[in-house]
Amino acid sequence: MADRLPLLLHAYRLFARAAAPLTPLLLRHRLKRGKELKQRLPERWAETTVARPSGPLIWVHGASVGEITAAMQLIERLHARGFRILVTSGTVTSAELAAQRMPPGVIHQFIPLDVPRYVARFLDHWRPDLALFMESDLWPNMIVSADARGIPLILVNGRLSERSFQRWRRVPRSIAALLRRFRLCLAQSQDDARRYSTLGAAVNITGNLKIDVPPPPVDPAAFDALESNIDGRIVIGAASTHPGEEAMMIDIHVQLRVRTPSLLTTVAPRHPERGPEIAVAAEAAGLKAVLRSRGQMPDGNGDLYILDTIGELGLLYRLAPIVLMGGSLVAHGGQNPIEAAKLGAAILHGPNVWNFAEIYAALDAAHGAQQVPDAGILATRIQEWLDDRTAREKTALAGRRTVEALGGALDRTLAALDPYLRPLLPARADDA
Repeated sequence: MADRLPLLLHAYRLFARAAAPLTPLLLRHRLKRGKELKQRLPERWAETTVARPSGPLIWVHGASVGEITAAMQLIERLHARGFRILVTSGTVTSAELAAQRMPPGVIHQFIPLDVPRYVARFLDHWRPDLALFMESDLWPNMIVSADARGIPLILVNGRLSERSFQRWRRVPRSIAALLRRFRLCLAQSQDDARRYSTLGAAVNITGNLKIDVPPPPVDPAAFDALESNIDGRIVIGAASTHPGEEAMMIDIHVQLRVRTPSLLTTVAPRHPERGPEIAVAAEAAGLKAVLRSRGQMPDGNGDLYILDTIGELGLLYRLAPIVLMGGSLVAHGGQNPIEAAKLGAAILHGPNVWNFAEIYAALDAAHGAQQVPDAGILATRIQEWLDDRTAREKTALAGRRTVEALGGALDRTLAALDPYLRPLLPARADDA
């Protein structure tokens, strides 16, 4: 077991214990906002009807869609070696993704609220033999309790932005008390490793698992039907957008359609439930908005096609040769550009990309993406690429080559995990 808890973590544990009676109110509020699934609310209290499988169990936790996507190939490789796997996450969208893409037999549960008695119930039931936490979703009660039970904890695909690093440095003893409970931190980059090491973690650099993730799949029949419906129109896209960025794309569409009357703008909001409000904004600007969630097609009249259903980025990147990566023109930190680059989109992004700083820096340095400071320059760049297909395709090719060169994290991660995996399947010790 690691060092004793500092006062701040003791206070957190006391607060979480005292707040337990309020959790039904919290979950009811989240349910109204579409952030919970009613039939699965008991999982938030670690109540489940799913039995623990027999034998050693590996537990993989990721906060949301990005982390579960990054973990998917790792999960598949572990599953192929015969390991039993429990996956937890905290969002509805990640649960839907897990249902679509996890191998048969892999169990998904919502992570329980970080209240001591729910944590104890969760660990009592599942009794994991190894816990892999993705990136930086650290729940103090869960980490402390799992460590107290002797469960090996490993931080996988560790990412820590400069902003988060500076925040964590304000409470160094508390952060160190958590990070030292991890046997190992597998960091994405040199910068991530430096930050984690400064805070007290034992670090290896294995690279970014998201780079090794295959491009998102698409249903061929659905794609063909949509492509036929669009019938040769000029398409631009905005992926994983946040509030404010859709309004920018609406204004840009109004500007650009003067020179390109056949223009179709596709928007995939980071939170699909925002689709109807985006449609209202588009219609207020005099555009015809079409919602995929309603089974609609853009045909020759739609201006804005809103992909407000889960798992649509593969469709968007294949349709739109020019893509704005969302979360970058607002103060969010940017969304993952790797899939867009792999599928040949020419990428534009704003200055706020600290969530994926190293990847964006590599893309920009290789001229595989372009940064724009605001919506005005974004409109100019899109128009330039619409006019100059050769320049656009050169950027897309440079982007694809850049992310391909950064691959290999999956194999390095599995090699680093091997000393912890071998004891769980002694009969398969030669299968590594």
